[in-house]
Amino acid sequence: MKKLADIGLIGLAVMGENLVLNMESHGFTVAVFNRTVSKVDDFMKGRGAGKNFIGAHSIEEFVASLERPRKVMMLVKAGKAVDDFIELLLPHLEPGDIIIDGGNSHFPDSIRRTKYVESKGMLFIGTGVSGGEEGALRGPSIMPGGSPAAWPHVKPIFQAISAKVEDGSPCCDWVGEGGAGHFVKMVHNGIEYGDMQIINEAYHLMKDLLGMSAFEQHEVFKKWNTEELDSYLIEITRDILAFKDEDGGPLVEKILDTAGQKGTGKWTGVAALDLGIPLTLIGESVFARCLSAQKDLRVMASKQISGTKPNFTGDKKQFIDDLKMALYGAKIISYAQGYNLMMEAAKEFGWNLNYGGIALMWRGGCIIRSVFLGDIKKAFDNNPELPNLLLDPFFKEKIEAAQDGWRRVCATALSNGIPVPALTTALCYFDGFRSEKLPANLLQAQRDYFGAHMYERTDKPRGEFFHTNWTGRGGDTASSTYVV
Repeated sequence: MKKLADIGLIGLAVMGENLVLNMESHGFTVAVFNRTVSKVDDFMKGRGAGKNFIGAHSIEEFVASLERPRKVMMLVKAGKAVDDFIELLLPHLEPGDIIIDGGNSHFPDSIRRTKYVESKGMLFIGTGVSGGEEGALRGPSIMPGGSPAAWPHVKPIFQAISAKVEDGSPCCDWVGEGGAGHFVKMVHNGIEYGDMQIINEAYHLMKDLLGMSAFEQHEVFKKWNTEELDSYLIEITRDILAFKDEDGGPLVEKILDTAGQKGTGKWTGVAALDLGIPLTLIGESVFARCLSAQKDLRVMASKQISGTKPNFTGDKKQFIDDLKMALYGAKIISYAQGYNLMMEAAKEFGWNLNYGGIALMWRGGCIIRSVFLGDIKKAFDNNPELPNLLLDPFFKEKIEAAQDGWRRVCATALSNGIPVPALTTALCYFDGFRSEKLPANLLQAQRDYFGAHMYERTDKPRGEFFHTNWTGRGGDTASSTYVV
């Protein structure tokens, strides 16, 4: 074993432990440290026994075990713990050493930390790591950003341990400066929220509208996973629906219907509001989880409020085919919105994002991996300046073909009282996006009426603003603030 480690990792929880095992299996010597020092000893005697690991019992010992430039990766809880460890590390590091935050940090924190660590003479990387426990061990998707000078030093390690696509390309590349890596990971997680929600809505419709058992649904998802919807989330849904409890019944039906969340979906929605991007599907997916969490209130309401009861009288097979189209159409919308958010963030923060490269990074290892992402990469390879995914010829053709079945699903769900917030909001975005005119002219008139906020006219050049004295009592003074 080498006397000095190639990289060190702080945080031996599930992700950290599996990631260092991945690194070691690719020929790297790894130093490990954990705030609860007993975890280091447990790891060195357990899964790390006889392998190329250096266990450290203090920050000083940990840093001293690393070769220059030192590469210290943290997989600790986002927030204060990251800042605390940075402060513990800095006095022991030298100029050019690299601190890497591999947790689910909020991108503004990574922007701040990059500037702070660079001001001390060191380099910083904020990197998204996706794939869960299995991905960390066998090959995750890795999305690094921060100090560009740090990338050549960590590139051999990160690309070696990352997932690979069919041609061997690693699902890891440099994303951009500052908080770009964690921003892209945040959008990834937001899309994950959306994908999960539309799958859940399909499950709800098959269960409560079509009366299908979990095992019957398993067969549908099994088929879908060989077609356009082939993806990790469809695959695991297939497996979940077939999983039996001890009594032989489907385990999924015994799980309480209250969803948890770690906050990354919310962050994605807030970023979209800040940047003025209509991220409707992901937003509804976050709110659907919030509504699910109000379990006691929903139980109370179910006993007091009556509504339409499901009563399906159509062609079951046709409806399932339509449902596949609804999922496919909504999935296209989710990615179109997510990519628009990244494009706007790139303008706002001065990042040079490679959109085709991001799709490649998401092709393997991560939770949203799917064959679909290969089509997104092709779209941006064909036109790097593509302003919206819906304007790519392939996706334009696919979403136009999906819309009839998609509309039938949404109409049937609503008329039968089954909530499908993500599928319907995605369809509304599609219809709004393809509309030359929307009713915002009336909205602008309303704003001008009550607040003198002004408006533009269709018969005048863009950029000229007008105010009308709607009541005859308001005068001609207009607000000085106009925000499109």
